[in-house]
Amino acid sequence: MKRRFGLFKAWVETLGVRSLAGQVFVLQVVLLVLLGAAAVTALVLQAQGAGVREARERSLVGAEAFANAPGTLAAMRSADPSALLEPHAEDARKKSGVDYIVAFSPAGYRWTHPDPRLIGGHVTGTFKEALAGHAHTSTFATPVGQAVDTTVPVLDTGGKVVGLVAVGITVRSVHERVAGQLPLLFAATAGALLLVAGGSALVSRRLRRQTRGLEPAELRRMYDHHDAVLHAAREGVLIVDEEGRLVLANDEARRLLGLAQGVEGRPVAELGFDAALARLLLSGQPATDEVHAAGDRLLAVNTRPTAPRGGPAGSMATLRDITELQAVTGKAAVAERRLRLLFDAVTRIGTTLDIVRTAEELTQFAVPRFADYVSVDLVDSILRGGEPEGTMMRRTAVTGLHERHPLYPVGKLIDFGAETPQAIGFGTGEPVLEADLPALTGWQEEDPVNARRIIDHGIHSMMVIPLRARGILMGVASFWRSERPEPFEEEDVAVAGELVARAALAIDNARRYTREHTTAVTLQRSLLPRGVPEQSALEVASRYLPAQAGVGGDWFDVIPLPCARVALVVGDVVGHGLHAAATMGRLRTAVQNFSALDLPPDELLAHLDEVVCRIDSDETSEEEGGGEREEEGGSGVTGATCLYAVYDPVAGRVAVARAGHPGPALVLPDGTVTFPEVPVSPPLGLGGGLPVEAAHLVLPEGSRLVLYTDGLVEDRDRDLDTGLEQLRATLAAAVDRTPEETCADLLGALLPARPGDDVALLVARTRLLPADRVATWEVPSDPAAVAPVRSACARTLDAWGLEDIGYATELILSELITNAIRYGSPPVRVRLLYDRRLICEVSDGSSTSPHMRRAALTDEGGRGLFLVGQFAERWGTRYLARGKVIWTEQALHDGKREPGPEAAEDLLDQWDDSAV
Repeated sequence: MKRRFGLFKAWVETLGVRSLAGQVFVLQVVLLVLLGAAAVTALVLQAQGAGVREARERSLVGAEAFANAPGTLAAMRSADPSALLEPHAEDARKKSGVDYIVAFSPAGYRWTHPDPRLIGGHVTGTFKEALAGHAHTSTFATPVGQAVDTTVPVLDTGGKVVGLVAVGITVRSVHERVAGQLPLLFAATAGALLLVAGGSALVSRRLRRQTRGLEPAELRRMYDHHDAVLHAAREGVLIVDEEGRLVLANDEARRLLGLAQGVEGRPVAELGFDAALARLLLSGQPATDEVHAAGDRLLAVNTRPTAPRGGPAGSMATLRDITELQAVTGKAAVAERRLRLLFDAVTRIGTTLDIVRTAEELTQFAVPRFADYVSVDLVDSILRGGEPEGTMMRRTAVTGLHERHPLYPVGKLIDFGAETPQAIGFGTGEPVLEADLPALTGWQEEDPVNARRIIDHGIHSMMVIPLRARGILMGVASFWRSERPEPFEEEDVAVAGELVARAALAIDNARRYTREHTTAVTLQRSLLPRGVPEQSALEVASRYLPAQAGVGGDWFDVIPLPCARVALVVGDVVGHGLHAAATMGRLRTAVQNFSALDLPPDELLAHLDEVVCRIDSDETSEEEGGGEREEEGGSGVTGATCLYAVYDPVAGRVAVARAGHPGPALVLPDGTVTFPEVPVSPPLGLGGGLPVEAAHLVLPEGSRLVLYTDGLVEDRDRDLDTGLEQLRATLAAAVDRTPEETCADLLGALLPARPGDDVALLVARTRLLPADRVATWEVPSDPAAVAPVRSACARTLDAWGLEDIGYATELILSELITNAIRYGSPPVRVRLLYDRRLICEVSDGSSTSPHMRRAALTDEGGRGLFLVGQFAERWGTRYLARGKVIWTEQALHDGKREPGPEAAEDLLDQWDDSAV
């Protein structure tokens, strides 16, 4: 090959062409002539097979097009397919240029043909494959050349072959086609040669201009000079192509990277470079003075792509040895790392208002990036939110590289000796640095065993930084090193001081919050009921959980009412803190006062709405007058909600009303969970005089009534509908659970680890007063009817075993029935309830209420209510939709001697009762 190229070069030189550009031009012209001849030969050979392929493709396309043309299937199904298909077939044949289009039946009888005489005849050849539903193409010889026939089936919607279509094309002689195309082919080849020759001339001209007409020998000398300069440079040079292969490496690059000879052409990834350096060389991205390691050297690497400079795609890199600058840049890197450390600490330390959590964040942040072990010790009173008292400190947090370590555990109360670095740092308020801990004496005397374990563990250096914020010294943070050989330095003390200062400020904020939170929780707990009062109507369990963000205004209450009834209350005051807790206490007190009046739930909430409006009005007046409430963050109680329910164990009925509060959940004894429809009124203070409506439900014995605040079913990550569905599922899964167990189930299933709102929950299981402990009588409006009722009541008390309070009960009933007959209106009824107390009820149709007052000396009677008040523990009036009920409660078997007639007469000379 070399000899032939030499002959070509000599032949070119004989033509007088000596420059590199001229030689390249002659070579390109020769190559173009050879390529033109090869192209003509290839075209002739390709044309031989193209005719048959073209005929097969055209026949297949034509057959498929006619078979699937609109109307073909319908025509084949018609009574006379030939009449419908023949015109279309001939028209398609003429337009497509095929030789024939024949449609025929599955039996093989033609419907169409270019020669009308052959229509109706049987087709020749086989078409079994087409009858099977597949297109079939065959090639056969004819006197005028090869012919191609393609037969395709026409299928109906059920896949049945209705007919077939055959399209035939006669292939013309290949030689005739080639002969006809040769003039055009030669003309095109000549044009291409001229065009390419012109392009070659332009390339040669450009090459001559770029090489300045130099001969190859002169170019060789220039290359040698550039190569000498490249390899003599004191900066390493690498060139990498677009495929990631090393194209060039000068001598300095080989020395810096330890490259062997002959590595050109190998992938960069296989040369053993540092991973970061290899990624940079292969990325093709520009870089300036990036520092990378290469063995024991540090290299400043610059990379630039080569394509923008007119060269081939790839990149060039220059390498400069900067190992001598390592000592200087190392200190700068350390300073940068410390600044980054302090920047990260701002976002990682003090994320919560929790003292212990903040201390843990400090220790977890500093290990392992700054120290191997870190501990935080705080004065014990700080953890309770108080001011620092004494020097005893509690280990609040400790984090280390290993879980097993000799440091004191979390929770241990420590009294550091006077010689320990912790005591010195806490006493002076200044940091303490011990670079060589084993050499330090005095600190080991207090606990020599633990000190020896610390030394044996390899801890060799420590720092103690006091925790100080706003002038308050709260404890110390200790930093220890064991795995790292270098001891702490003064620069480390400065960095640790910044970290601890950040943590100390967060701890002090958490301390203040803890103090306020504790105060609010104490107030909240004092305002909430301490237990469930004794009553027989409901089995009640309750829960209150304050939010992590602070105590809120949720509350609940269980209030025994007269006549064995019980009121259940759940309320919520929007907001957190002392103001919400105090407002909650005011509302709870108002509810208790209104319940003492024995008001229905709807009336009670209407009165409570007026109270809230009045409170809002008073506080708004204070704010406008320069009061301090605005500074404290309180501005009324707008947004308070309440649900009030009264359960009657005699009738098994509950009356429920709510003002802006979530409705109750009801679990029937069979496990069915429902949310009864209770009319909702606006929140308290926003009613604007709108009426409050109540719902009345009949509950089977053993039903569970679940009252709750919105914090149980709604939070930032869960909407109300999802929470209610979870509540339903939890209640349905616990059919036989007690109220206490139901409370635990609900809190465990619905509350997150750190709830954002406080929660009040009441679960009450209903009971019914046994029918044999209820006695009722209708009393005629006749004073003579009092004696028979008294006798019947006495017999009932004897049956109940309450004979010892029989006389007092008869006396009470006599006075109440006489007042109802005298001052009231029919109907008059008497009812006795045997519960924890004996309850006497006398009802009538009048709304007037008796009041006890002192009788004058001249009054002849009217001292009955005073006698009732003396013999009954409590008595009062409850208003119904029509009429009223006068009720009394008496203790059962209190052990006192029942007063006789003489004692009763002594009491009747001072008091009078009258109707109002």
